[in-house]
Amino acid sequence: MHHPNPHQMPPMATSASVLTLPRLSISPTMPARASPTTTMTRRTRPLRAACAYTLQEGQSRRSHRLPCGLDLEVIAQQPPSPPPTPGRSERPPLVFVHGSFHAAWCWAERWLPFFSHAGFPCFALSLRAQGESSIPSDTVAGTLETHTGDIADFIRKEVPVPPILIGHSFGGLIVQQYISCLQGSEPFHPKLSGAVLVCSVPPSGNSGLVWRYLLTKPIAAIKVTLSLAAKAYANSLPLCKETFFSSQMDDELVLRYLLFAYHLQLT
Repeated sequence: MHHPNPHQMPPMATSASVLTLPRLSISPTMPARASPTTTMTRRTRPLRAACAYTLQEGQSRRSHRLPCGLDLEVIAQQPPSPPPTPGRSERPPLVFVHGSFHAAWCWAERWLPFFSHAGFPCFALSLRAQGESSIPSDTVAGTLETHTGDIADFIRKEVPVPPILIGHSFGGLIVQQYISCLQGSEPFHPKLSGAVLVCSVPPSGNSGLVWRYLLTKPIAAIKVTLSLAAKAYANSLPLCKETFFSSQMDDELVLRYLLFAYHLQLT
């Protein structure tokens, strides 16, 4: 089972990659707390320093301090100066939210360079206990509520104009939660210019997809269960490749991403 992922840049025009909020219909009745399948738990990460992503030219890394005292990793890349197309109107910032087994680094390889060179200021965040972000003392690193609040805090304090919020997989569920807060009475979530969902988890979660997959492709479903739930991908290059990447991707590159993903899961 292969899914679009942030490691492979889609062949799309930048103008086609933005969905504006007035046409985006999301139910405001998102769950107040994440279910066990949508939480991320971490305790220690001894390989953190050794696995820190090496930034590309034009990228910077900094920390955003949350009101609770934790720090979120931010990888940023600004458009070239002067802009590549003189006279073009200024484009809104893009804020990227990763999915499970990922961090801000997954956007830094291709997406940040692509969109920054197209004129978009880009910011990729690492959620709590991911990448170089702080690790909470709680058993559960965060819920939909806390992740959404963290992103709102970053936008409110560090993004001067309404951004476009882009979420992949579990990050897409966080984006949907953010949108539902905009439609309610939440006073602390800044407005957005738009939102993009990349192979997103639906508002109802993954249970329906899992059952359909189990009934129609039982062997493949067992492989995915072993790979994700049992984290067998960390010990099997073929299984990791089959779960997350295309068959054409070079093994060395798969191993590189596996190292980044695996060190996020150490307990």
